[in-house]
Amino acid sequence: FFFSAMKCRMFYFFFESRNRKDDPVVIWLTGGPGCGSELALFYENGPFHIANNLSLLWNDYGWDQASNILFVDQPTGTGFSYTSDQADIRHDETGVSNDLYNFLQEFFKAHPEFIKNDFYITGESYAGHYIPALASRVNQGNKGNQGIHINLKGFAIGNGLTNPAVQFPAYPDFALDNGIISKAEHDDITKSIPVCEQAAKTCQTQGGTSCDNALNICYKIFSSILSIAGDINYYDIRKKCVGDLCYDFSHLETLLNLQKVKSALGVPVNLEFVSCSSAVYDAMIQDWMKNLEVGIPALLEDGIKLLVYAGEKDLICNWLGNSRWVHAMQWSGQKAFGTSPTVKFVVDGVDAGSLNSYGPLSFLKVYDAGHMVPMDQPKAALEMLKRWMGGKLATQ
Repeated sequence: FFFSAMKCRMFYFFFESRNRKDDPVVIWLTGGPGCGSELALFYENGPFHIANNLSLLWNDYGWDQASNILFVDQPTGTGFSYTSDQADIRHDETGVSNDLYNFLQEFFKAHPEFIKNDFYITGESYAGHYIPALASRVNQGNKGNQGIHINLKGFAIGNGLTNPAVQFPAYPDFALDNGIISKAEHDDITKSIPVCEQAAKTCQTQGGTSCDNALNICYKIFSSILSIAGDINYYDIRKKCVGDLCYDFSHLETLLNLQKVKSALGVPVNLEFVSCSSAVYDAMIQDWMKNLEVGIPALLEDGIKLLVYAGEKDLICNWLGNSRWVHAMQWSGQKAFGTSPTVKFVVDGVDAGSLNSYGPLSFLKVYDAGHMVPMDQPKAALEMLKRWMGGKLATQ
C-alpha cells in the first residue's frame, strides 16, 4: 500500500481487474486539491461502496470491471500519504507530476507483470490540473528513455479545472441557462469578466502572488452566483449543499479511522484520515489559476488520446466551461473537431449523453449527472471507460 521515497510515503490502493489481467492499468486522481482518492474508491468507481453499518458492498459498476485500477492519495499530505519533511509538500504541477511519475516507476518495478499493459490516466475536478501534467511527464519520460517505459495510451478528465481563464467566465452563462440567476444578474456579474481574464493572463506569465490575485478576482464571479443561489449544491444544482463538502462522506472517515482498518492497511495508528486536507489545499493555492491546457496539444499530436467528460448538472466545473476550453484549444485537429457532428451516447438503449470527437480528442456531456459522474451515472461511466479505451466511444 505504500511507496516510500526519502521521508515521503505515498499511499495507494491497487485492484486487479475482475475481468482479465491484461486489461489496461488505470490510475485515478481525485481533486481538491488535497482530497483523498478514497472518495472515488468508495463513492464512485471503486470495487466497493460503504454500507450504513460500515461493511463493504460490491459495486457492480466499479472500473475494476474493465481495468487494473490504482487509487493514489496525492499530493503528499493527502489522505494517508504523509511526510516528516515539509519540503515534500508540493506547491505546483512540476512537483506533483514528478512525484507521481516516480511513484509509477516504483509501482511498475513492484508489479512488472503489468508493464506491458496499456496505461490510462483518469480523475476529476482539480485533477484537471494533475492529469495533463502527469500525462506530459510520462510522455517526456518515455521519449527520454527514462526508467521503465509506461505504455501511455490516453488521459481522461472528468468535470475538471484545466483552463481557468476560459472556465471562470463561463459561470454566469451556465447559471443563466440553468435558471440559477436572472438576465439582469447575469449582465451585472459578466462586467467583471475582462478583469478576471487579464488577471489570469498575468498569472500565466508572472506566477507567484499574481496567481493569488487572479484567483481572488475570478472567484468573485463564482461567489456572486452562490450568494444569489443560496444553499445550492454547486456540485449538483438539483440538490442542496449539506456540510463542508456538500455531501455526507462521514462513513468514509469513520471506517478509515478505525484502528483495525489502519492496522490492516499498514497505516500508522496515529495518522488521522481526513477526506480533504486543508494544508494541501493551501499549499497549492498559487497553482489554481495556471492553465494546464497548454501541454495538451503536444500530447494529441503524439497520438495520445484525450477524453474530457462532464456531468451536465455540475456548476463548479461545469460542462459549458469545459466545452469552451476544449474547442478553443489550438492543435492540428481544432477545426475538424469544431465542425464534428454531435452524436448521441447511448447506453442500453438510453440516451446518456452527447459526444463530439475527432482523431484523439473526445468531449462527452453526460446527462443527469453532477460533478461526480461515476457516482451519479455509474453504468454510463463504466460504459464510457470501456468504449473509450477500446476506441469505440461513438458506437452504440
